[in-house]
Amino acid sequence: MKNSVRLPAFAKINLCLHVLGRRPDGYHELRTIFQAIALHDTLELTRSRRRGITLEIDDPSLTTGRENLVYRAIEAARRELDFRGGIHARLEKLIPVARGLGGGSSDAATALLAMLRLTGRKLPLARLIELAAGLGADVPFFLFGGRSLGVNRGDEIYPLPDGRKYWAVVVSPRGIAVSTRDAFKWVSLELTKRKTPRKIFSFCALCWSQRDTALENDFEAPVFRRHPRLGEIHRGLLQRGAARAALAGSGSAVFGLFRSPAQARRTAVSFPEDQVFVVETLAREEYVRALRSPVYA
Repeated sequence: MKNSVRLPAFAKINLCLHVLGRRPDGYHELRTIFQAIALHDTLELTRSRRRGITLEIDDPSLTTGRENLVYRAIEAARRELDFRGGIHARLEKLIPVARGLGGGSSDAATALLAMLRLTGRKLPLARLIELAAGLGADVPFFLFGGRSLGVNRGDEIYPLPDGRKYWAVVVSPRGIAVSTRDAFKWVSLELTKRKTPRKIFSFCALCWSQRDTALENDFEAPVFRRHPRLGEIHRGLLQRGAARAALAGSGSAVFGLFRSPAQARRTAVSFPEDQVFVVETLAREEYVRALRSPVYA
């Protein structure tokens, strides 16, 4: 057993994201292609003589109590592993909040993995996924990384072969945050106009295309309508040579994919008023190596 574990918690983008409609349980049915990127938070877990869980975050705007996903993930892992020792968690935030990049979900998945590393324990993969899904719809993806198909609420994950390497210019607009709740409310108004959704195989064929022509996100129209600045960023990325550009998740970050790192860096300076990151897409092997996974039986 270790006394301390320090792991990265990587962000994601959605190469395609379709919202099919509201389910009987109140959630929305999704089809999406997740892609991990190298932008990351850092989570450190340390054994503590103090009982229970303490959480420290370098972003004062975030709660450190039971409402926090990292706290809840550690709590779930302690119960599952019957671990009664104290845990101190320190989270260093770099992934912007409320930008559709999955930072909170990634932090939670990394907390589950870090607890297994810290205790030297393993769990069956199915049980680990179940714990992750109980924390949030995006959380299971971050147990795998790379590129994956997500269905149902986005919590049923099917790893896909890695695509080509891209450099992502991620633009996090100053002063614009989009809550997931609002984004789903807005996109629900669009669903009555929707044609019959594609079958899974045709959806994957579209979104997994290597011709750099297919990148769809159903949140773009309603979110861009309410925040025109995001549409301007989207157009700016394409005008500067992005092979693809899209809203990140439900927003408000917008990303462009570039084949050339030099072109990506030149493009990044075109958005001086915003927070901009230039990062690589991560293949599954790179992701697993960085997290020192798997930690399942």
